[in-house]
Amino acid sequence: MAETTRTRPTVGHQPRPLPRDRPPRSRLPRAAGPLLWTLPPVALLSFFFLYPLALVVRQSFHPDTGGTSLRPYTDVFASQAFRQALGTTVWLALAATAGCLLLGFLLALVIAFVPFPGARAVARFVDVFLSFPSFLITLALVFVYGSTGIAGGLWTDLTGAAEGPFRFLTTPWGVLLAEITYFTPFVMRPLLAAFSQLDTAQLEAAASLGARAPRIVRQVILPEALPALASGGSLVLVLCLNEFGIVLFTGAKGVTTLPMLVYSKAILESDYPGACVVAVVNVLISVGLYALYRVVSRRAGA
Repeated sequence: MAETTRTRPTVGHQPRPLPRDRPPRSRLPRAAGPLLWTLPPVALLSFFFLYPLALVVRQSFHPDTGGTSLRPYTDVFASQAFRQALGTTVWLALAATAGCLLLGFLLALVIAFVPFPGARAVARFVDVFLSFPSFLITLALVFVYGSTGIAGGLWTDLTGAAEGPFRFLTTPWGVLLAEITYFTPFVMRPLLAAFSQLDTAQLEAAASLGARAPRIVRQVILPEALPALASGGSLVLVLCLNEFGIVLFTGAKGVTTLPMLVYSKAILESDYPGACVVAVVNVLISVGLYALYRVVSRRAGA
């Protein structure tokens, strides 16, 4: 009688079926997660910044006579007040940036390489100075060099004159002095950071070879400081183009910059389309210079 062989069932590595009460997981939450986290900040940015900016741009194309046209732009660009304000803004910003670069480089050299008591405290004060509002520095200059300031009072006491000779604060030179005073630490901060990473062995080697201090500064220190100078200078240029408080608090007559022209057209003349046109031009210049600042900062490693 032939024996019948019984085969045992083989256990294979087959996938276990999912329970019927568990549907397969959807990949939608995993993909939509970053989008959901991005929506709130984008919405806030759009509401508090992009929407008001869009209203300014929209208003610049709507003259008071009604309709939509380029007449506000043609009227503003044809006005002598706009051309003078643009020229004053540019030359003040360029002159203040040059002064900040020169003064900031000299002061950073002294703090970083000339040993004196309190050097660290001065370096820390530079960081604190960056948080001061611009009008505070302007008021300090008015208290010192104003018509009834300290310097004028000392002059009248010594000479017996009726008033002091310090009247430059109400001129473009007073605005320039205030901007250089306020924005110089914005150049010193990246310079001090760059000087802290400079290899002192290079300075010692140059000094041992007989190089004097001006040559060491020119051939060793200055090449290392160029990226920091470019970064700080481009930032100061952007800030000076948009400065409003210094020009307002000095009370300089005849000094009208683009921000002051916006204020004058909107508040004093009630020319809102013209004010929006000047604001749009100021924003475009600032955004272009800020893009330049970011490129320079990225190359400088800031």
